[in-house]
Amino acid sequence: MAEGQDTYKLIWGRFLDWVKTRISDHDLMLILSLLVGICCGFAAVGLKLTIEFIHHSITSWFDGFDYNFLYLIYPGIGMLLAMLFVKYIVKDNIGHGVTKVLVAVSKNESKIKPHNIWTSLVASSVTIGFGGSVGAEAPIVYTGAAIGSNIARKMGLSYKNMTILLGCGAAGAVAGIFKAPLAGVLFTLEILLFNISMSSILPLLLSTVSATVISYIFLGDTVPFESTLSPFTMHNIPFYIILGIVCASLSVYFTRTTLWLEDKIKSIGSPYLRWFVSAMGLGLLIFLFPPLYGEGYDSLSVLLNGGEISFEGQTVLAFFMDRPWSVPIFFLLIMLLKVFSMSFTNAGGGVGGTFGPTLFVGAITGFVVARIINLICAGSPFSVPEQNFVLVGMAGLMAGVMQAPMTAIFLIAEISGGYDLLIPLILTATISFGVTRMFEQYSIYTKRIAKKGELLTHDSDQAVLTLLKTSDLIENDFKPVKIDDTLGQLVDVVASSRRNIFPVLDSKGHFQGYVSLEDIRRDMFKKDEYAKLHVFNFMKSSPHYVFVNEKMDSVMNKFEKSGAWNLPVVDADRTYLGFVSKSKIFSAYRDQLKQVSHD
Repeated sequence: MAEGQDTYKLIWGRFLDWVKTRISDHDLMLILSLLVGICCGFAAVGLKLTIEFIHHSITSWFDGFDYNFLYLIYPGIGMLLAMLFVKYIVKDNIGHGVTKVLVAVSKNESKIKPHNIWTSLVASSVTIGFGGSVGAEAPIVYTGAAIGSNIARKMGLSYKNMTILLGCGAAGAVAGIFKAPLAGVLFTLEILLFNISMSSILPLLLSTVSATVISYIFLGDTVPFESTLSPFTMHNIPFYIILGIVCASLSVYFTRTTLWLEDKIKSIGSPYLRWFVSAMGLGLLIFLFPPLYGEGYDSLSVLLNGGEISFEGQTVLAFFMDRPWSVPIFFLLIMLLKVFSMSFTNAGGGVGGTFGPTLFVGAITGFVVARIINLICAGSPFSVPEQNFVLVGMAGLMAGVMQAPMTAIFLIAEISGGYDLLIPLILTATISFGVTRMFEQYSIYTKRIAKKGELLTHDSDQAVLTLLKTSDLIENDFKPVKIDDTLGQLVDVVASSRRNIFPVLDSKGHFQGYVSLEDIRRDMFKKDEYAKLHVFNFMKSSPHYVFVNEKMDSVMNKFEKSGAWNLPVVDADRTYLGFVSKSKIFSAYRDQLKQVSHD
């Protein structure tokens, strides 16, 4: 076995040497980005077809005229299967795919474990196929990013190029699942990659186009959300402004409620009790509100084409739907409860993302706003086309929840063929994004990791500082002295040291302060004082301590406040570990900046 591995490494090493001598870095990146895109296209097709197969297999025999009590148990079965798969086979947390990708870029040098190439696909297929109220987009993004990351690692690429290929994978995944190449590129630029130059756009484009072509070949050339749209008219602009404000309000509700509810559910200690509570809650919600089943895209297709969804015989609340105002109220409840059904699914053991639910809630928001306007303005010339508002609402909520307005605008335009609605898409998405930012600084993907200080941002300085680790910058060549050492002992240490600062420790190795060469210069030649004076006579306390795992922006704040050039590094028990210096940080900053610069 060992010999076989050694032979493989030898052959692969020679292959890499041949590649690097024959192919330039630029051309290699183009070839690899094309390969990543093709792989992502197949992954997206496989995920979509698998979900459809499972869904059809377990629901095709429903007659549609009796209450489907199986809605109460199907989603729970899918969540249980996914939970057991993750717990006993994967043995790793694979939920919240987009957030995981952001963490990989910020903390793990863009490295993603190889198993993520396929494990998210399996777990999300089971979760969504059985009716879990989540989206397939985040798992496929995680899969695509894993494909790009592992191909880059296999080819021995630098951090910079690995990050680009990771982005190509994520972009290709979005493009493949939605047949939207431009949206895939914008998604990567707005959400995942913080600093990328125009020279790196070409690999992203190649990846998204190749993934889209694969998707078209196997899934057909129709857009995901075909719609019957009405021409845009100027008198509807005030209503689109209202829709943007409503979407912003729902975005704040969506983000805060999701994070709060998932934390509450995950606080339940037993995973099986957590699954049981979530499965019961999800099953009941879907039983009462069938559009919450799965991704909910079938309902959106009906609304996008101006049709009415019939709930007769499908829910015990069908009797409620025979009044004009009951329809928007019913869908308003669906709009608010989708957050709960999604949180139950994710926190209860299922694997899926918030991307799809965001589109779903946005579409329902647009429909509810349009229907209310039409009921109020019935018989007047101020009625609005509901299918247009369904489409624009999707962009509005996406812009607020994900804080990615450009992705929202062009994704919705691409997946619906709705470029005729570009003006209202821009207007609503911009308003939603702007108003949401007044209340939420971070998107639903970044809020958790931003609190931990692990988020790369579009601020290059902050992004580079995030990548630096305090533990990697510790200098250990400062010779320590004991607090009760004599001046003579201190002079002996000074004579053998190349540094002019000497950390003072107690008998347990805890940092007490420091002595500088300047502090003892006058007395170090007075031999008659060697036995009389001690280290504590010269010791100064440090203005700040730096903890070994402290975030670099916090470290830099301490340097700025203290005016010091060196600060001691300690662990949680204040055990001395070394010093960190400004010069060391600046040097590491320059090196890191070169690595992350995508020129």
